[in-house]
This record gives sequence, C-alpha cells and structure tokens, in this order.
Amino acid sequence: MQSSEPSIGVDIGGTKILAALVDADGMITRQLHRPTPARDVPATERAIAELVQELGDGEPSCPVGVGAAGWMNRDSSRVLFSPHLSWRDEPVRDRLESQLGRPVTLVNDADAAGWAEYRFGAARGVNDMVCLTLGTGIGGSIILGGEVYRGSSGIAGEFGHQTIVPGGHRCACGNRGCWEQYASGNALGRDGAELVRSKSPVAHSLREACNDDPSTVTGALVTELAVQGDAACRDLIEEMGQWLGLGISNLVSVLDPGMVVIGGGLGSAKTELLAVAEAHYRRTLSGRGYRPFAQICRAQLGPSAGLIGAADLARRQAR
Repeated sequence: MQSSEPSIGVDIGGTKILAALVDADGMITRQLHRPTPARDVPATERAIAELVQELGDGEPSCPVGVGAAGWMNRDSSRVLFSPHLSWRDEPVRDRLESQLGRPVTLVNDADAAGWAEYRFGAARGVNDMVCLTLGTGIGGSIILGGEVYRGSSGIAGEFGHQTIVPGGHRCACGNRGCWEQYASGNALGRDGAELVRSKSPVAHSLREACNDDPSTVTGALVTELAVQGDAACRDLIEEMGQWLGLGISNLVSVLDPGMVVIGGGLGSAKTELLAVAEAHYRRTLSGRGYRPFAQICRAQLGPSAGLIGAADLARRQAR
C-alpha cells in the first residue's frame, strides 16, 4: 500500500538540480534548485543531499526519488552511465542513503516523466502506454500493466536510437540513421542550417533571422518562424512530423499500447507537429483497418513531470 505522506523528487539536469516536496496526489508543495556541479561526482551528490535535507526538514522518514538521464541497473542501485554527469557504474543509491539516512530510489528521468503522466497526467486510467519526450533527442518510457517496464538489464525505452534510416545521419551514439536524427530539436536545427548553408531563396526569412550564419540556427528558431507562417520552416516541421509518426507506428506495432503520450520541448508548433505525426502514424501502422489505433495525446504535466514521477516512485517503492 502506498503511503499518503509526502515524498521528495529530484531531477538532475546538466546545468541545474531541481528538488521538490510532492504530496500523494502528485502536487508540488515546495521546490528548490541549485546549479549542477560540473563533472564532479562527490559535489553533485552533496548538492542532492543538501537540497533533500532542506526540503525534508521535519519529515525524517520521507523517501527520495532521484531522476537523471542515463542507465540504472536492474535493481536501481547503481547508475551505469549518465551522459551529462560523471557517473560511470557508481553505487549512487547506497551513497545517498548513507548521507541522508532515508530510502532513495534511482530512476531514469524519462521513466519518471512517463510514470507521472500515467499516475497524474494524460494517461490516467491507461494501463499500457508509451511516453515520448522530444528535445535535443528522443527519450522514452514504457508502462505495461501499470508498471514501468525496464527490460532485463534496466535500460529499456531508448526509442530515439532505433535505426529508422539505414546509413543515414550519424548519431552521437555512434550509429547512423537513428530516429532522433530525424524527429528531434537537433534534427530540426540541422535541417534549417542546411537550408541556410545552401543559400536557398525559399529560406530568406530564416537566413535573415540568423544573419546568414548556419551555426546559429536552432530547432527553436525554425519553430518560431514556422508559427509565424514562414513556408520553408513549416515544411521542415511537417517533415519532422512525418518522421515522428513513422517512429510511433513502429513502437505501436511492437508494444500495442493504448496511448502514446508526447511531451518535451515541442514549443509553439506542438499542435501542428503532432497533427502531422498522428496522420502519418495512421497511414503507416501495420494492420490498420483491422485494429484499434493507440490514442496520441500531449503530455499534461510539463517540466515538472520528472520531479513528480520520481517522488511518486520513491513513495511506492520505499523499503
């Protein structure tokens, strides 16, 4: 049985650590933050402990959920790899529990966000769902039968690294043609930069906005111009939406969820992008016409989802 007492969620980013006191209904009652110590493992763990101690003053048994990008082992005791931090097969849970004297749960940040949407957001009442987080890349989480599905080694949900174009764009993971190279903020910025670099006359608004410097083009800039009605940038958004829809149809074909929740930094082009993605998903899903379509929904909890989900998982899993 889940406790009705509050728990603490921690969300560790590359530049900032957020921590919040979260009640049993998923409501944040207090929040603190501080900079993430750059590439310093002991300092990062001290910063987490200090935030938790301040938030947990008066709540000595309050469990803590710590969410971060990266891979945790199957029993969530060690961080195997974190791209933004220097954790490399580190026993983070035990070290934090030793410092704090309270139970700690480690969780991938995308799993935390997906759990929050399942418990308190867009997917309430849906026992089988997939959550995608779109940003510089594509993160994801899987809820099956009302449980976070993590796979045999604990690292399921790396959706962004399914190969969608063999021999395609090089990805930071070392492979070519990964989905996130075609359906992410980085992909949108890269394609916009290529238009500027080509001196294309159809990209005159984009070229003017970046002073003809392709190195300054970002996905956010392309999105801003698309919302203003620029035809070339709208074309880029539509192309990204098609790639997004194709990847979603792959996931639905494999996992058969009842819902796909999409969140992350979609910005002001969210409605148009998701409309294109859903249309393309419906055109490419295997067995269409003979099976139900998974519902495509926008995430509801915004940037607080990771904090809320980590806190709720900690409350649920407190030993």
